[in-house]
Amino acid sequence: MSIPAEFRGVTAIAKANIYFDGKVISHTLLFPDGARKTLGLIYPGQFHFGTDKAERMEIVAGECLVKLDGQAVQNSYAAGQVFEVPAKAGFNIEVKQGICEYICSFLPRAEHSGGV
Repeated sequence: MSIPAEFRGVTAIAKANIYFDGKVISHTLLFPDGARKTLGLIYPGQFHFGTDKAERMEIVAGECLVKLDGQAVQNSYAAGQVFEVPAKAGFNIEVKQGICEYICSFLPRAEHSGGV
């Protein structure tokens, strides 16, 4: 699976989603089929996110360290890599330097593989 470079035929929401005093910022894309994604930036720091729906995080640029709630292992992800987070779960994400750019896809149940 390759990371998309652009999306066509979507509605972009101009109002940003801003978290952690501006250290994590994203914009929402709405697709004609009802799917929703966010495109975001994570600045250096450590952050925790909870999930309502299952999510697929595709790293577009930069690097991050990720630890899913309940797991002891922390994994490193760089541009071109992907990780998934189950619904009703959470994860810690850390960016040590630079900016990590990502695409977050909110997954329907059937598409989620159940973990990273």
